[in-house]
Amino acid sequence: MGRKMKVAGLLALGAVAGALTTMQLQAVARNAMAPLPLEEVQQLAAVFDRVKAEYVEPVDEKKLISDAIAGMVAGLDPHSQYFDKKSFKEFRESTGGRFIGIGIEMGMEEGLVKVVSPIEGSPAFRVGLKPGDLITRIDDTPVKGLTVDQAVKRMRGEPNTKVNLTIYRKAENRTFPVTIVREEIRMQSVRAGMPAPGIGWVRVSQFQDRTVEDFVRKVEDLYKQDPNLKGLVLDLRNDPGGLLDGAVAISAAFLPADTVVVTTNGQIAESKATFRANPDYYARRGGGDPLKRLPAALKTVPLVVLVNEGSASASEIVAGALQDHKRATIMGAQTFGKGSVQTVRPLPADTALKITTARYYTPSGRSIQAKGIVPDVWLDETAEGNVYAALRMREADLDKHLTGTDEKKDAEREKAREEARKKLEEQLAKSKEPIKPLPEFGTAEDFPLQQAANQLRGLPVMASKTAASEQRAEAPAAPSK
Repeated sequence: MGRKMKVAGLLALGAVAGALTTMQLQAVARNAMAPLPLEEVQQLAAVFDRVKAEYVEPVDEKKLISDAIAGMVAGLDPHSQYFDKKSFKEFRESTGGRFIGIGIEMGMEEGLVKVVSPIEGSPAFRVGLKPGDLITRIDDTPVKGLTVDQAVKRMRGEPNTKVNLTIYRKAENRTFPVTIVREEIRMQSVRAGMPAPGIGWVRVSQFQDRTVEDFVRKVEDLYKQDPNLKGLVLDLRNDPGGLLDGAVAISAAFLPADTVVVTTNGQIAESKATFRANPDYYARRGGGDPLKRLPAALKTVPLVVLVNEGSASASEIVAGALQDHKRATIMGAQTFGKGSVQTVRPLPADTALKITTARYYTPSGRSIQAKGIVPDVWLDETAEGNVYAALRMREADLDKHLTGTDEKKDAEREKAREEARKKLEEQLAKSKEPIKPLPEFGTAEDFPLQQAANQLRGLPVMASKTAASEQRAEAPAAPSK
């Protein structure tokens, strides 16, 4: 494996969740149809006819039409997308937090699937898979050479079918086979713990259908462990977003009733909206207020929100609302900068269109599109400094992204990324040992979490010197007097 490939693999492991999953706002399709431009439609039909008649091999008519629609939508921005029947089913599974599989949170390490954590109660959990286990074969296929998506597809399948895995357990230096029966998995998008006495930690990895319910249960457990929590860390690092109502609910858990959480604005009437910390804006139809069981102390407990370059969309809504209302100290790195709303429009034949319909704005009126949320306290990834931060893509790096205010020039970002990449390659060339991947979030080695806990306990915080100097260099000069 070349040095550049190693860097790419390390980067993927450093940000397993990624940052490209977008917010989803469910809505019904409109019946009205805009008039079609006749000349352009005739041109499309002419191209279709030529391709069908003259292409070197026979082509599938339905696939041609599907690809034409997908291309039209993809040309708009990075987040609009046409779903065919299969991809729409997968999309619903991802936002619903349910899928058929073995039940692991996974990453990649040296080209192998790494078990980050087996989901409690899942088939993988029951057969004894442990964090750190490496999957080397899936059935008869070696994992090396597969992409993450390819590995995931091979482990998923129909319920009650078997998949054979070959496991390498580093701690025991042994390889062994396991056979797992696939079943429906309910993803746990919320984790919690106590990183320090009196300090609670709640991590939201994605805003899914069950996220608010899971959040309430985890917070209740924390207050049962310590009814007098001195502080709480809300961890949104690498949270790529998800459902808008979930973001509004999590914000409402910490804010006074009826406080503005986010506003949206776009071309159609339904995109012009204000969302408040009120059950009317986040409770599901037919259900009560899912937050009513939360302890009253959650409204006033000292709060830190951890973010990084992988925090996007719905997680940026939460961070922006809590920052604007001065309810929390935002710590970490500048977020991804996805300040747009996508609406899912169901179409015939179990297909759908996910289309950007609005920009969203924080309560103070900030659009963070292509900029992101700037933390109050900048933190490095490790005590030694940043490893992967400069390499991570952000919204402003994506082709055809909606423009935002105060964007850095593409050339500047690309230059910083190339310098960071070269530095990593030089380290790999000089060192016989591979660069150590970042610790799992929530562990004792999690440096940003340690600093967040220190902030809440009134202890010294190791803020990022590099980021602080960069911010001073980019700040506008003070006006002369």
